Amino acid sequence: MGSVKIFFKSDCPKCPAAKNMGIILKKEGINVTNYNLDTLDGLAEGAYYSVMATPTLIIEDEEENHIADFRGDVPTVQDIQKLINQHQ
Repeated sequence: MGSVKIFFKSDCPKCPAAKNMGIILKKEGINVTNYNLDTLDGLAEGAYYSVMATPTLIIEDEEENHIADFRGDVPTVQDIQKLINQHQ
């Protein structure tokens, strides 16, 4: 199963929806990691992935190969599941 990295900030209006989607994806068995860009660790990961907008979602396959990313917008749970299923 693939994984989703969610980058967020506390003052981002769309970020609560992205974090809630992460909860749903975890229940579906997808590995989800949240990164708070208000912290040094979150900023370091954000710099590695060139995160310039929040929320940012990075979708990867089982081997951590890039599948897709969404920057500044929140896709549907179905969109993410479809992308991951296509790359299994």
